[in-house]
Amino acid sequence: MRWCLSFFLFCFLAVVHALSSSGNRLVVILEEAAEKELYSSFWSDLQARGYTISFESPKNSKFSLFQHGEKAYDHLLILPPKSKDGNVLLALSGKSTTPSAISSLLLEFDLHLSNDRSSIVLDHFNYDTVSASEKHDVLLLQRPGQLRSDTKAFFDGNGVLAFPRAIPQTLGDSSNIITPILRAPITSYSYNPKEESFTPEDVQATGSQLALVSAMQARNSARFAVLGSVESLEDKWFSASVKAPKDKKEAKTANQEFAKQLTSWTFKEAGVLKVGKIEHHLAEEGEITSEKLNPSLYRIKNETVFSIEVSEYVNDRYVPFEVPAGDALQLEFTMLSPFHRLTLQPTLRTETSTVYSTRFTIPDQHGIFSFRVNYKRPFFTNIEEKHEVTVRHYAHDEYPRSWRISGGWVWIGGLWSVIAGFLLFVVVWLYSEPSPAASKNKKTQ
Repeated sequence: MRWCLSFFLFCFLAVVHALSSSGNRLVVILEEAAEKELYSSFWSDLQARGYTISFESPKNSKFSLFQHGEKAYDHLLILPPKSKDGNVLLALSGKSTTPSAISSLLLEFDLHLSNDRSSIVLDHFNYDTVSASEKHDVLLLQRPGQLRSDTKAFFDGNGVLAFPRAIPQTLGDSSNIITPILRAPITSYSYNPKEESFTPEDVQATGSQLALVSAMQARNSARFAVLGSVESLEDKWFSASVKAPKDKKEAKTANQEFAKQLTSWTFKEAGVLKVGKIEHHLAEEGEITSEKLNPSLYRIKNETVFSIEVSEYVNDRYVPFEVPAGDALQLEFTMLSPFHRLTLQPTLRTETSTVYSTRFTIPDQHGIFSFRVNYKRPFFTNIEEKHEVTVRHYAHDEYPRSWRISGGWVWIGGLWSVIAGFLLFVVVWLYSEPSPAASKNKKTQ
């Protein structure tokens, strides 16, 4: 009986296992419980992918993201708060003024909202004529088909996105960890509906300067996404029929599929890289034993082989990672600065990983060196591996003999010619005696 219970428990856990690589515990901060029903399709999609969803109110003073020193949840989703005590943001809404705490938080990430915090994006050429024929505040956009990490698409697809009352964001130039996912059309501009009079001078940003959806990935690979229109997640926009002024017929929105892609990336269901084995050794023929792997000491001018195993998490499993076309995974053999920067080539592929390798000659410089792989690309988690080794000079018995150096043959020949000449002189001198007449004359004198 106990075996049967264990078996059913295992099957249940296998079914509810989330697609995320970092866990299935999701907490949603929702200020008004009545608004939960507006996003029922969105919750159903998340639960179908294995997430355990908990709903909390920002007014709950006992709520904590940590319990007993450990994380209580793996993912955090906060819908736009109306109170002034919010401190994390995922979705913004044009129905109410964005709290200053939220604006200040985004400013830390180099994401800037309008100064009045009440502006929305308008477009008189790309709006829904069915629901916003007068206000023009429901933007219609094509799904981002060119948003890639080099040439690997993460948010591609066909269809029209409907963004009601979207909050505009502008991205700073100083941060390289912020990436726009969806930009506003070139004919759009920010507008504060609370202002009684409006002039062109009041426009702070227009067109592609405005981002509607942005992503931030920290240096520890933690992810944070900002959605400019929380209303785009409502059930009615998941199945709405919209029509742009230039279109002849209505079309279904692709909001539901885009929401899946956005949450999949944010909750680490995609674009997650994992490093497996890292090996380096001398380039030798035959099998490399474990004793020869990853030595801590090398000699200058050694032929060396380096390899790294990389996997990519896609939906629910790890698969071999393929470097996008036009990109490169590189190895740096560095001291204070790189002596070698080499492209790693795929040499072995397994069911779950790809092994990238390269072969090179250690430079003629002794000291402390590092094998370093530093791969940081938009929408991929970071790879930063560093392994130190010592590089020594030749030992006294490892220097090449003089006769192996062709440039020294002249000096060797000169040395032996001197020795041979001296020996010849000695032999001639020893075997040369004076003539008898010369000896007799010397005695007579």
